[in-house]
Parts: sequence; C-alpha cells; structure tokens
Amino acid sequence: MFVQHNKTQSNVDMKKLFVLSMLIPCALVCSCQKQDSTAEQQLAQRKTELDAREKALDEREKALATRENLAAKPRIPAVPRVAPAEPQRTVPPELKGLIADPSQGRSDREQRMQERLAQRQRRMEEIQKMRAARALPRPQATALATEAASPTPSPTPE
Repeated sequence: MFVQHNKTQSNVDMKKLFVLSMLIPCALVCSCQKQDSTAEQQLAQRKTELDAREKALDEREKALATRENLAAKPRIPAVPRVAPAEPQRTVPPELKGLIADPSQGRSDREQRMQERLAQRQRRMEEIQKMRAARALPRPQATALATEAASPTPSPTPE
C-alpha cells in the first residue's frame, strides 16, 4: 500500500514539474510578445511623425518652387516710359548775378575747411608744447625744494 501511495505521489509531482516546465517558457514568450508590441507601437508612431514631416517638407518645396516661378516670370510687360518734356528755363541776365555759382560755393567751403584745419593744427602744437613744458622739471623749483628739504643750522647764537 505504501508503494502504491508513492507511485501516485510521484505521478503528481511529475505532473507538477511538467506543468511548471511548460509554464515558464510560455510566460517568457508572452512577455517577449508584449515587448515587441510596444516596440511596434513606437515604430508606428515614429513612422507617422516622419510621414507628417515629409509632407510638410514637400509642401514647403512646392511653395518655394511656385515663388521662384513667379519671380522668374515678368509680371507686367516692359513698356518704355516716355518722360514728359521739361520746359526750357532761362534766367534773365539781370538775375544771373543773384544766383550763387555752385562751384564757387564749394571752393569757399573748402578754403574755410583748410583754414580751420590749419588753426586746429596750430592749437594742437601749442597744447603739446605746454604739456611738454609741464613735464620737464624746472631748475629753480628743484633748487628750492632741495634747500627746504636739507637741514641747515640756524644762525642763532648759542
């Protein structure tokens, strides 16, 4: 009886072991399929985003091509314009002296500019001379400074 009981127990244990050994690979396959489905969803999402970008790019290229075509085509045919004839204006001889000659005005302006430049140059030279004079030590000032700094005996009687 004991042997019989052992056989049934071992049969149950073997069945459990068999089910467990089949359940583990099945669980692994299911988990891999689940991961594959998420990867496929991500791939599909990326593909739709890429398609949308390509479509937008195609639209931009078409718009650019139409702009280039419009820019290349002349919009209005070129018709030479005729300028209205200007009336001949003459100045009476008594008024010619009152009108300033533009070339004379330019030469006066240039002459004034040259005078101003020369005056500025002279002023700059004077300023530089003054600065140079200040930078050099004066002989009298140095002699006075050395006398004041050196102790001299006072002429008082002792």
